Amino acid sequence: MRKIVFSILLFSAWLLLPTTALADDSLTLDCKSALLLDAVSGEVLYEINSEEPCYPASVTKIMTLVLILEAIEDGKIQLTDEVSVSAEAAAMGGSQVYLYEGETRTVEEMLIAIAVGSGNDAAYAMAEFVSGSYSAFIDLMNKRAAELGMSGTHFTNPHGLHDAEHYTTAADLGRLALYALSLPDFLNYTSIYEYEFRPEPNPLVLWNTNRLLKWYEGTDGMKTGYTEEAGRNLVATVERDGMRLISVVLGCRERQGHFLESMELLNFGFNNFTYQQLYPAGATVAKIPVSKGAADSVSLITAEEIGCIQAKNSDVSITESIQLEQILPAPVRAGEKGGTITLYRDGSEWRSIDLIAAENVERGGVWRTWRKLLTAMW
Repeated sequence: MRKIVFSILLFSAWLLLPTTALADDSLTLDCKSALLLDAVSGEVLYEINSEEPCYPASVTKIMTLVLILEAIEDGKIQLTDEVSVSAEAAAMGGSQVYLYEGETRTVEEMLIAIAVGSGNDAAYAMAEFVSGSYSAFIDLMNKRAAELGMSGTHFTNPHGLHDAEHYTTAADLGRLALYALSLPDFLNYTSIYEYEFRPEPNPLVLWNTNRLLKWYEGTDGMKTGYTEEAGRNLVATVERDGMRLISVVLGCRERQGHFLESMELLNFGFNNFTYQQLYPAGATVAKIPVSKGAADSVSLITAEEIGCIQAKNSDVSITESIQLEQILPAPVRAGEKGGTITLYRDGSEWRSIDLIAAENVERGGVWRTWRKLLTAMW
């Protein structure tokens, strides 16, 4: 249910908002394409060529991490499960954590190897483990991309090594990053900077390839990528003073260019915008009656945080209207829609967000129904 609700919120935001918030010449960035998003509403604050196809390189692993975390959330696999490394996984080149054929690692260790060490071998091994076969995992990647609205994306592998048919766009990576943030444990892994993966006698310490974790205050994810064909890529997320931004830069050519251009893009965001929280996630907005239920009413809550980002020193008016169902018949399930908040920006409809039931309400027994009738009569 949480995934369904998030998709509603994400796409209602994305479809209603303009694809370009500011003129392309307001920043000078040395990259092929770029995107800056408000991580709550999904609003585009800045973009350069965000719909242009690019090679993602290891930024691909954001999708790989998402699918692993979803499989854990769905109960298909567990963090403690042992993953056996196949010959094909062990033979992967490029960025790796030097897994050997027959070695076993837990799912959690593999997550860290992918998120921190950008291990192509770990990504391959987990693809086989999650879906039963490498090819089935690729099918799952493309299916999930379509569900998230990533219409300019096609995956051929879970690691990002170059393939002419493996491509995406900055806009699609923005969509993916927004969704990734909805997974409770995603940032727990992408924020790890150092991890001892292999102890003595052949020690291997993984250092996160995302240097912004140390260079830029508030950074706690996501993923770098590099191949000669792709250039240097980075999807990053940063939170400061209650405002979270997502930045995407693709196709940088300078050695540290993906970090420098990302910091310039993020500085632009924090210097020029401010964020106002309207409702925190899980805030109770209203109660509505339940018919024939074990309880007379149910609380309606916000499934996600609701907020508004706007340019500093601007005078934007945000108003809201709340529409509620008159009554919900029992049984009511947590997450069931019971109303809507519609937000208006300067009088024009901006976003529409579902209100959902906070808890289950089962059917009331016969005695409870009769007692209510007798109470009403007296």
